[in-house]
Amino acid sequence: MNAEDARWIDLALAEAQNAADNGEVPVGAVIIGPNSQLLAAAGNKIVELHDPTAHAEMLVMRSAATHLGNERLIGTTLYVTLEPCAMCVGAMSLARIKRLVYAAPDPKGGAVAHGPRFFEQPTCHHRPEAVHLGGEAEAKSAELLRRFFKARR
Repeated sequence: MNAEDARWIDLALAEAQNAADNGEVPVGAVIIGPNSQLLAAAGNKIVELHDPTAHAEMLVMRSAATHLGNERLIGTTLYVTLEPCAMCVGAMSLARIKRLVYAAPDPKGGAVAHGPRFFEQPTCHHRPEAVHLGGEAEAKSAELLRRFFKARR
């Protein structure tokens, strides 16, 4: 993991912790522009907003698109703590995200390396570069999720 990826995934992890503190599943996301400027950061807000689509990834894409005044997020990188679901990767493709960086895999609900492997489908018209960080970032993300779900059981 390079220093740039470490910087942004740490911010996404902080957003995931904020989500957990608010009773949300601890997933955080950050989107940066082509010049490495922060466009948006968010954690899950599904419960808070009573919105099943309020995943961290969706929130940062919406915010970045508003900020840029464009539905196309050309040249952007989206950092997220957990492998995104099919809804989120579909939106990433439509938004033309350049690069997706995620910390931990999600064998149950992920759609990049697991499940439908959305970006590998012939019907997917835009495929961002997808990077699984693993290592320390994965361990931190997995621990946040373990603690959250253990407290709920």
